[in-house]
Amino acid sequence: QVQLVESGGGLVQAGGSLRLSCATSGRTSSYYAMGWFRRAPGKEREFVAAISWSGGTTYYADSVKGRFTISIDNPKNTVYLQMNSLKPEDTAVYYCAAGLAVTTSFRSYRYWGQGTQVTVSS
Repeated sequence: QVQLVESGGGLVQAGGSLRLSCATSGRTSSYYAMGWFRRAPGKEREFVAAISWSGGTTYYADSVKGRFTISIDNPKNTVYLQMNSLKPEDTAVYYCAAGLAVTTSFRSYRYWGQGTQVTVSS
């Protein structure tokens, strides 16, 4: 089993920054990739960013490219999402996920955290 726990969400003004963390535990050898997804009220789940466990491969959604950075701390088994220049449209519940491939599809990720709320005020 793999456990994922997100933290770092909160309320921030437009233009501000937040850093989300995803602490992983359990059978970390059973997955290869980590991803961040988000779901805004009334919208479908949306891919945000993904990274290989080695950190050598990263993907970003066009909507966050240049503003968000995904990174990984292997000794701590923790994945981060640094979010800069936040916009009101970034408001959502953010979820981290673990899977076997670095993809943009949520279907490729097997394990999910409980989510952390990010609210960006205008």
